Amino acid sequence: MTEPGGDGEGRRDSLDLDALAVSDRFRLFNFTRRDDHVAYLWVLRALDRLRSVHQIQAHTEDVAKALEELADAYDEVPPIEDGKLRERLDALAEDQMLHRLEDASRAGSLARYRNRQSVYQFSELGYRAFTAVEDVLSARIRDANLSRLVFSDILDDLRALRAATAADDRDQVYRRLSRLDTVLDDMSRRAAQFHLTLGEIVRSTDTSPATFLKYKNALLAHMTDFMAELDRYLPRLAAAVADIDEARMLELVAEADDRPFLSAADVRDDWRRRWGALRAWFAESHGAGAAAGHADNSNNVDNSNNRVAEEPGSATTESRAEGLRTATRAAVSGVIALLRQVTEAQRGGVNRSSQLRHLAQWVCDTPDERAAHALMSAAFNLRSARHLGGVHDDAEQISSRATWQDAPGVDISVTLFRRGKAPTPGVPQPARSNPAIKAELRRRQAEERAAERAAAHALLGSGAHGRVLDDNEVKVLLRLLTLATEARTVVAGRVKAATGGNDVLTMRLVPSDRGSQVRTRNGTLHLPGFELDLTPARR
Repeated sequence: MTEPGGDGEGRRDSLDLDALAVSDRFRLFNFTRRDDHVAYLWVLRALDRLRSVHQIQAHTEDVAKALEELADAYDEVPPIEDGKLRERLDALAEDQMLHRLEDASRAGSLARYRNRQSVYQFSELGYRAFTAVEDVLSARIRDANLSRLVFSDILDDLRALRAATAADDRDQVYRRLSRLDTVLDDMSRRAAQFHLTLGEIVRSTDTSPATFLKYKNALLAHMTDFMAELDRYLPRLAAAVADIDEARMLELVAEADDRPFLSAADVRDDWRRRWGALRAWFAESHGAGAAAGHADNSNNVDNSNNRVAEEPGSATTESRAEGLRTATRAAVSGVIALLRQVTEAQRGGVNRSSQLRHLAQWVCDTPDERAAHALMSAAFNLRSARHLGGVHDDAEQISSRATWQDAPGVDISVTLFRRGKAPTPGVPQPARSNPAIKAELRRRQAEERAAERAAAHALLGSGAHGRVLDDNEVKVLLRLLTLATEARTVVAGRVKAATGGNDVLTMRLVPSDRGSQVRTRNGTLHLPGFELDLTPARR
């Protein structure tokens, strides 16, 4: 079934969380990555024990007492000191697993009042994270099964739902639809878990064929009975779903739903999504849009290798129950084929274990250790390790007594790493002559020089002050200014005149108390303490 609050296609709400929200949710599982994660787990179990007796808020003493009760029943409970217990509770509160509240009423004296009297309780997301971890720890392969007896209960609930809808009994409609929602969610989870477990059994038959042969008869009988029950009830379930007045039923269940934190529109959308997922289980979807609307169900049995039989352009999509039947039939065929392989391997006496035993016998019969290493290398395709080394760019900075673990790494060429050969510069490449490119470069260089000469003549004729210089004139001026500042000298603590020039003009920096300014297109260049004197270059 779709989760409440999802979108119209039954997609999980977790897909809509941004990276910051996902990182914040992952903090809830920080206790599983700590060094003493087992102690944190038992602390949470103690809080859950108090929660089960309706003690929502617990002090450190209450948690310690609950841990003592758990230690009496289980030997795996680690001893936790009172100071360590408070630290662990505070760490869980920082990870948002718990809420930490101050309870001054517990202080019986002034000294206790001065000390922090904190009580702890599960946060909503923290309790979900704890139950998720507990579900993973309590999962057992033997619990996987296909619930074949549930189809009769689903049929009875659908018929009762139709009768309650016809009688406008909204409370009964709410009860029956909620029960169907829970039952189908459980059936989806069981189907996914069963097919995943079956895949693990099939993959592990190479190492444990005895386990597979032990349970093969019960496994085949279980899947055969499930398919027979599904074939018997599926037509009647589809007919029962079609007989229900969907619009009236959704109106009644929305009126009976009393969740205070959802608006009326949200409640109607939630039950519409739930009913759409329930209907997709037993009734075929017509049209490409309907098929796409149910393809992303959060608890779909697609996790168990079930795929919706939808082809481009098809008008009808098979129900999920039919898809589950197809996947179960394929699983039966796979189990039978695997049974044939295991039986033939045992009959012929050649399997992986027998091959390894023969190989071990050959290794023991080899004349010397070198032959044994050669045989094992050939059997398992092992090669000798290639050790690479190099010299650091600055070898004097590295002590000769430093170990290879402490010394910094060096760059190794790809040729040396892959082929074991040091890189070479290779044969000299022939010199290539491209006259077209050279001619183009000469032309551009001549244009640049002509532009610079024209700018120099403009500077010499119009001067550098009292007007706005263009880009070429600024380039010439800055170049001459650089030459002049590099050639200046300091005599008796004062800068004398400096000179810089080219083949067109000569620029002198003359000391001045007023200074000077040069205006350009990009701003004003200030020359404090100097004036520019431009004269023709001497031939």
